[in-house]
Amino acid sequence: MFGMPGGTEWILILLAILLLFGAKKIPELMKGLGSGIKEFKKASNDVTDPINDKKLDN
Repeated sequence: MFGMPGGTEWILILLAILLLFGAKKIPELMKGLGSGIKEFKKASNDVTDPINDKKLDN
């Protein structure tokens, strides 16, 4: 019942975003989203790398 949205739902979501923010603002939003994901992955690696190094030492 509450799973991942299908094709039609994604189209409706994208149309709603387009109406709310406008076509000119969407590239800026995607750039910000990409930067946020990049920062999240970097922070995640900063946490997991020392843990993995510790496991390799043992």
